[in-house]
Amino acid sequence: MESTTVAALVAARWGDHRPGLWCEERMLTHHEVAAGAAARAALLTDLLPPGAVPHLGVLLDNTEEFPLWLGAAALAAAAVAGINPTRRGPELARDIRHTECALLVTERAHLPLLAGLDLPGVRLLVTDTPEYAALLAPYAGAVPDPSRATPADRLLLYFTSGSTGAPKAALCSQGRLAAAGQALVRQFDVRADDVHYLCMPMFHGNAVIADWAPALAAGAGVALRRRFSASGFLPDVRRYRATYFTYVGRAVQYLLATEPRSDDRDHTLRIGFGTEAGAVDAAAFERRFGVPLVEGYGSSEGGAAIRWAPGTPAGAVGPAGPGLVVLDPATGRECPPAVFDGAGRLLNGEEAIGELVNRGPNPFEGYWRNPAAEAERRRGGAYWTGDLFYRDAAGHLYFAGRTDDRIRVDGENLAAAMIENIVARYPGADAVAVYGVPDPVTGDQVMATIAGTFDPAGFAAFLRAQPDLGTKMAPRFVRLVERMPVTATNKIERARLRREGFTCPDPVWWRPPGEDSYRRLTGEDAEGPLALAKGPASGGVGGGAPTTRGEAGQ
Repeated sequence: MESTTVAALVAARWGDHRPGLWCEERMLTHHEVAAGAAARAALLTDLLPPGAVPHLGVLLDNTEEFPLWLGAAALAAAAVAGINPTRRGPELARDIRHTECALLVTERAHLPLLAGLDLPGVRLLVTDTPEYAALLAPYAGAVPDPSRATPADRLLLYFTSGSTGAPKAALCSQGRLAAAGQALVRQFDVRADDVHYLCMPMFHGNAVIADWAPALAAGAGVALRRRFSASGFLPDVRRYRATYFTYVGRAVQYLLATEPRSDDRDHTLRIGFGTEAGAVDAAAFERRFGVPLVEGYGSSEGGAAIRWAPGTPAGAVGPAGPGLVVLDPATGRECPPAVFDGAGRLLNGEEAIGELVNRGPNPFEGYWRNPAAEAERRRGGAYWTGDLFYRDAAGHLYFAGRTDDRIRVDGENLAAAMIENIVARYPGADAVAVYGVPDPVTGDQVMATIAGTFDPAGFAAFLRAQPDLGTKMAPRFVRLVERMPVTATNKIERARLRREGFTCPDPVWWRPPGEDSYRRLTGEDAEGPLALAKGPASGGVGGGAPTTRGEAGQ
């Protein structure tokens, strides 16, 4: 298929007077969306200083202005940097300065975040003000002209996770974004009468690449939720007659934690597409809401992707496509296939778990002004994902966690993702995270954080009953939280959990060496044999009191 541009997809909606964009009480037709993008493109062209890098920052919730400015940037051959509103102070200023944004589009609700920041040369456009309306008014008659844009033009600078340092701004061109949207149209048979529900934040690549882009490519409608709300999800779906949505991280768990209702299947949704729901929650979601969740894997930067296919075993992401291999990062050699016992336990994690690498052609387009990070991804002519996987003898790939999530117990590599999926079956768990904490002697111990209800005797009995839980996989420590700490994109803050370890303000239960049962961790325990494994102090050992449920983003 000949490559196209996002600008051309935006312009193609000119003259289409069907409903195209919903945001709270406002609806725009496809034609009005194209016209709005054209007006903002003309304004952008006039406002960019001569010789400036054609970048604008967008610090907005999911309002109609976000997709309008994405379309405007495409028409103007400029690029949008999605600015994360959960960043603060110098870190927020760093993101804006690093991406060299001459303009920053924001709203009054976010102005306090910018107060006192050092942002020389950055002009603010505050969308919900009379001044903004007056600035835009002279361009109301603009017509979308996609002729300035080429497929190679940079369109997105979106920040990857900053768990191991400052976030990196990954690049995405118009051609790559348009192609991704068209591929998803084919994969999910997206039609012009579909409505895509965007409840994940648009400053993140998932919402733009996996939700907005296929809607644009198919001429489908888009319904925006300002911020994710578990309680508002089904009412929104019914209100907008949404048919498709994407998710990231633990949003599915928050939806499952809402009170079941007899009309949970009374809606128009036909599919959800995302990552990290887990097999247990995906099955529970389909049972309750009647909607299949398609789990996919794609590195944020576009360097590798795995697509589920019929015949994929339970627990696997999908078959390895051309060029995808699992390599030992230390030696660069391919890891041997996984060996399982009759219960599905991974028997050779020490040698089978490695980093997923793409040796074939890939669309990774680099990072903005970060050659060291690019070199880390591009090594030996291949793309290294930073994610741990193992593969079975038939070539199916299984996610084992981020490279930072590697857990090494008694000399054996364990897959954090596999343990997490097992612990997620525990009836009291609304959300689960599994990670390693330092062992007092060497290596790691397994720790789990659970949001929900917890009975120590019942949990120990549950673990003993799991046929696929290996002898070294049972959590040594269990932290109970009222609400799982998550990022703005509903990904669990694993770096924070690892950093805090068992020295945290929440109740922690532990299983002493040689014992099967769990008991409450005390200060004496932490000051005794566990002292060497303490993380940075963060409020004492095992304080607080657990509750049962929480909701993100409200």
